[in-house]
Amino acid sequence: MSGSAAGPLGIVAGGGRLPGQVAAAARAAGRGVFIVALDAHADPEVVAPFPHETIRLGAVGAAIDALKRAGCREIVLAGPVRRPSLFDLRPDAVGARLLARIGRAAFAGDDGFLAAIVRVLGEEGFTVLGAHEVISEVFAPEGLLSGAAPDAAALADIARGIAVVRALGAVDVGQGAVVQQGIVLAVEAAEGTDAMLARAATLRRPGPGGVLVKLVKPGQERRADLPTLGVRTVRGAVEAGLRGIAFEAEGAILMDREVMVREAEAAGLFLLGIDPGAARWDEGKRE
Repeated sequence: MSGSAAGPLGIVAGGGRLPGQVAAAARAAGRGVFIVALDAHADPEVVAPFPHETIRLGAVGAAIDALKRAGCREIVLAGPVRRPSLFDLRPDAVGARLLARIGRAAFAGDDGFLAAIVRVLGEEGFTVLGAHEVISEVFAPEGLLSGAAPDAAALADIARGIAVVRALGAVDVGQGAVVQQGIVLAVEAAEGTDAMLARAATLRRPGPGGVLVKLVKPGQERRADLPTLGVRTVRGAVEAGLRGIAFEAEGAILMDREVMVREAEAAGLFLLGIDPGAARWDEGKRE
C-alpha cells in the first residue's frame, strides 16, 4: 500500500466482511479510507463504522465522482458482487459509455465484468490494488494448515478437482468443485460455494468423503474476486461429509483463518494450500 501520499484508500465494497477488514487494516496503518458501498451487495453493518456512500452498481459516474471528492487515488475492490443482468443494470451516463466500449462481452462471465471495472478505474486515473496488498495475512499460504492430512485417495480427488476447476475457469464459469472417489459431485456456478456444498451434501456417496477444490481461474483479474473461504466454508464442508479443502496458495483469501483452522481441527478436516501448477503440489509442509 502506497500510504498517505495517495490520499485515503478508496474501497468499492461488495458483500461479506472483507471490505471492513480492508478498511480496518488501512486505518491501523494510519491511512484514511472511503467506501463506495454497492447497494444490494455491501453489508450496511460492515461499512457503517467508516466514511461511505451507498451507490447502485450501474451508477459508475456517481461512484467515480464520490471517490474523487474523497481524494482517493488508490482503489481496492473487496467482496463478492453478483454479476448483474444487462437489463437490470440501469447504467448512468458514464456506465452507458462504458457499456458502449466493452459491449456485451463484459456480461458473458464474471471475469469480463470485473476486468472492465478495473480497466475503467485505471482510465479514470485510479490505481487498483488487490485486497491482499492491504491485508497480506488473509492470503492463503502453501502447505497444510491442519493436523489432518490427505491420504492417497484424497490427493487423487484433489488432482481430479484441479482438472475440473481449470476447465470451468477456462470458460469463466466457476472457481470450485467437489469430488468424491473420483466422481464430480458438484461444480460451482452462479450460486456460489455455500450453495454448491449444500447440493453436494445431498449427493454424497458411501465410503470415504470427498474434497472441495477452489482455484483462481486461468487468466483471472487477481485484483478482484479471488476465491474466498471462511468459517462457513468449513462448516459447509463438514455438513457435506467432506474430508478436506484444497485451495490455491497465494491465490485464495482465507477469512478468520484461526477460527477456520480450529473448526477444521475439531472436525478432522484437512486444509491444504496448493500450487496447482507445481509438479508435486502434494508435498506441502504444515504452516
